[in-house]
Amino acid sequence: MSIVEHVPNQLGYGDTPVIPQTGFRVHDRDRGQPPVVTPGARAGDPPSDAIILFDGQSLDGWESVRDGGAAQWQVVDGAMEVVARTGDIRSTAHFGDCQLHVEFRSPPVVKGHGQGRGNSGVFLMGIYEIQVLDCFDNPTYADGTTGGLYGQYPPTANACREPGEWSTYDIIWKAPRMDGDRLVDPAAATVILNGVVVQNHQVLLGQTNHKALPAYHAQPSTGPLKLQDHGDLVRFRNIWYRPL
Repeated sequence: MSIVEHVPNQLGYGDTPVIPQTGFRVHDRDRGQPPVVTPGARAGDPPSDAIILFDGQSLDGWESVRDGGAAQWQVVDGAMEVVARTGDIRSTAHFGDCQLHVEFRSPPVVKGHGQGRGNSGVFLMGIYEIQVLDCFDNPTYADGTTGGLYGQYPPTANACREPGEWSTYDIIWKAPRMDGDRLVDPAAATVILNGVVVQNHQVLLGQTNHKALPAYHAQPSTGPLKLQDHGDLVRFRNIWYRPL
């Protein structure tokens, strides 16, 4: 026997007020049902409608930013690892508004300090950086801390794990809207680092710069995911997104 008992009007009503700006009534019986998405078996596993950017097997679907050729990083133990001085890599898939999942690991052997320790970056649309750095007991300038929107907004908390442990980014990204080179609506990001919200729908001031103010410039409506070669042997795995 079903645990759901029959109740009148279970699928909605046709005589309730119309919700402003929607065209639908409150509890509208004619409003479409949400699509079914099967969640991953474990936390962080891609749901059924996710687009996999890296499956732990190969760098197919990734290319060198430097020359557009094959990505020169290496695949080790189901993760991609930076090969120093080969340059940044980017996905051949381009997307805008999305839910993005990325797992990353700083090197277990600690070398350097500040920005010279486990440095990399996750660049939405190839140009908006969310910092990757080993910031466990390693202070640096605030807007360059892991979870920061680089050069703009520090994270609201330092939720870094110890060197050599895997960390997780879950990012909700709203791409900017442009009319030519005119900004219509800025980009915004919600960033969750290891289960801790470190950016709460933070509106970006522009594209990422180093030692300079951010600014918006003409750009396509979609772009790749770029991962940075900063010379440190950072690893990434389980990368997927859902268009929003």
